[in-house]
Amino acid sequence: MSFDKVRNAHKTENTEDYLELIAYLLSKKGEARIVDIASKLNIAQATANKTIKRLQLQGYIKKEPYRSIFLTLKGQKIASHSRKRHNIVYQFLINLGIDNKTALADSEGIEHHVSHKTLIKMDKFNKSSKK
Repeated sequence: MSFDKVRNAHKTENTEDYLELIAYLLSKKGEARIVDIASKLNIAQATANKTIKRLQLQGYIKKEPYRSIFLTLKGQKIASHSRKRHNIVYQFLINLGIDNKTALADSEGIEHHVSHKTLIKMDKFNKSSKK
């Protein structure tokens, strides 16, 4: 078993979740605020704020004091890629007959740990299931 792969996936998991959530909030509400991020992730605002500062330093987001958070192009690419992975895994689980609630919860964790090769197979399975 490749523990390095799992450890590396955990490093990016938090970043991907935040960026995906920010993209979601921007599309649904027109803004992404610390309070909304903390609420959706069920964490303290201080914790969300700390992560947002890190994401800003890494160049994934732009934030002005007392303003909404916006994704940079770099952040948008990761959020889009993460959303695509999530949707493929979710649809795969639905195609296996998993109920919606369980598929939503499980796909959130699986999306970060599935290999590109496996993801391609899942996507092919999804497309063949639509026929």
